[in-house]
Amino acid sequence: MQQKSIYLIRHGETDYNRRGVVQGSGVDSDLNEMGRAQAMAFFQAYQHVPFQKIYISGLKRTYQTVELFTDLGIPYQKLTGLNEISWGVMEGKVPGNIDNEYYRKLIEAWSSGNTAFPTDGGESPNDVVSRQRVAIETILSHPDEETVLVAMHGRAMRILLCWLTNQPLAHMDQFEHSNLCLYKLLYDYDTNVFTIELANDTSHLLTLALA
Repeated sequence: MQQKSIYLIRHGETDYNRRGVVQGSGVDSDLNEMGRAQAMAFFQAYQHVPFQKIYISGLKRTYQTVELFTDLGIPYQKLTGLNEISWGVMEGKVPGNIDNEYYRKLIEAWSSGNTAFPTDGGESPNDVVSRQRVAIETILSHPDEETVLVAMHGRAMRILLCWLTNQPLAHMDQFEHSNLCLYKLLYDYDTNVFTIELANDTSHLLTLALA
């Protein structure tokens, strides 16, 4: 039975995350001090895992999150299909009252099933799925890479987890996430089925909470 273990993580914290500023695919921010500490904590917890390949988005916050692993010589590949959703005109803005109403209506539209509805000047969840499918096909086209690490983004992760598990995109918000959380997936090549073995796991960050 041919299987692939996928360790799917969200990038570490950025100053934009801390301030509540919308990033999206158009803001290429760096990890902040906490984000780098989260990356170190994850590395210390999972450096023993024999990752054969690392896949990241085209945004540097994902590379910075896995840089300690690439320093070990593990090969990596950028796949822009893993980028965060484009929030369009809202990127780089701190949400105010009017903006919060905009997001409320947007999330309501998506949760009611209108996942073709795009952000203002950006993407819809359906648009994100289209590019994610190309990225996942690339990852799955290497069955010899039995264990891989994939670093990406919060909203994009929710979208990805929905369609990988054959659930309607309207259910995407059930997949909770936080900075440098881990979802561990197992893919079976024979059945073409993804199974979630760990969800939104942050146990590797406990040392930071105790510090």
